[in-house]
Amino acid sequence: MRPYFDPEYENFNQRINPPRVCIDNLTCDDCTLVKVDSMNKTGILLEVVQVLSDLDLTISKAYITSDGGWFMDVFHVTDPSGCKVTDKTTIDYIEKALGPESNIIGVKRDTSPLKSVGMHFIGDHTAIELTGTDRPGLLSDIFAVLKDSECNVIAAEVWTHSVRVACVVYVNDVVSGKAFDDPTRLEKIEEQLNNLLKAHGGDSRGARTNFSMGSTPVDRRLHQLMLADVEIDTDATVGPSEAVDLKPIVTIERCEEKAYSVVNVMCKDRPKLLFDIVCTLTDMQFVVFHASVTSDGLYGLQELYIRRMDGRTLDSKDEVEKVIKCLEAAILRRVSEGFSLELCGRDRVGLLSDVTRVLREHGLTVTRADVATVGEQAMNVFYVRDPSGKSVNPTTIDAVRKEIGQTIMLNVKNVPSNTATRTKVAQEQAASTGLAKNNFFSFGGFFGKMLNGSNMV
Repeated sequence: MRPYFDPEYENFNQRINPPRVCIDNLTCDDCTLVKVDSMNKTGILLEVVQVLSDLDLTISKAYITSDGGWFMDVFHVTDPSGCKVTDKTTIDYIEKALGPESNIIGVKRDTSPLKSVGMHFIGDHTAIELTGTDRPGLLSDIFAVLKDSECNVIAAEVWTHSVRVACVVYVNDVVSGKAFDDPTRLEKIEEQLNNLLKAHGGDSRGARTNFSMGSTPVDRRLHQLMLADVEIDTDATVGPSEAVDLKPIVTIERCEEKAYSVVNVMCKDRPKLLFDIVCTLTDMQFVVFHASVTSDGLYGLQELYIRRMDGRTLDSKDEVEKVIKCLEAAILRRVSEGFSLELCGRDRVGLLSDVTRVLREHGLTVTRADVATVGEQAMNVFYVRDPSGKSVNPTTIDAVRKEIGQTIMLNVKNVPSNTATRTKVAQEQAASTGLAKNNFFSFGGFFGKMLNGSNMV
């Protein structure tokens, strides 16, 4: 006869030792310390970094240890303006998300009837996941199909990398404003989208369209979709138009004394860098036991001690090369250079189709896109460049500004190529507009500008 095992026993220690989070604004002059202590569990590091990432907080330093039964992390963070995190709403959210009331101890919280995408909450929806071969005008074609299918796009995020595209679009029915699950309608939309995404040239990885009601955070889901592509593709991880000097340096060594594989990363620093690396390692079934993260403003340096979930280290050359390739791709796919177009205006059916059509007609390729609807306002950010990889002609940007700006507020920014420049620009913008330093919109200060009535040409 087997001994009785109480199913609640596993969580008992976690209940009597709940997670603790401390927000420290006194120790450092230029950043906020977020200290997290908790019982250890699989995936806990990713959960913590996800919360900070969703708030658009930049992690300049981090010290991570989770060897044994306890998890202890210290993160040095700043807000999107490069300042300390002082906004009470943001601090309260971190404490609730990572503290005793969180689900970090394995206890599910009450769920809202609204679904969340990053830090933006949306209503009833159908999620469409797309992967395929990228080409100029593809996003315009996708939004046109959804418009013709009477789908209203309420949020979306699009990534491109190495001639591939991954996209998660949240839609509802134009008439009812609710999710739809009619098999005939879904099959027709799937067929049309797959035809758009079919491989061209030598790309043999094909196209996929999935409908999902899952709750996986959108940026993690995009990493998962593109990770599958990288694992299939054994060739280059750098696209034909990407600068060679942007390629990160990733090395993996073996720590014989403690039986770890040690991952070292050096690359241009940027927001969400740690999240992208931890997300990829987690989805590849690795556990980060110790890590040190530093930044000098231009370059980020990360040292991570990892093992597979079954306790093994990376022993073969093929395994090492695969992990290096996947990490390089994860770092590069969120990098954007060129111009960002930030649009705000009253939402309407077909708005995205019209905007992306204008971009297409002016010969601009969308490398990334963040789309959301807040109330009746459409909040969209498109990162664009010339299809040949050259700098976008300012005359083209002016023409787009004139055409789109007639019906929607448009801000055009040259995307800085390094963190130091980006932080300086953010600080100057915050000072000139008198904005609150933090908000709950995943596109940073853009939403704050709109709410505060900032003038945009």
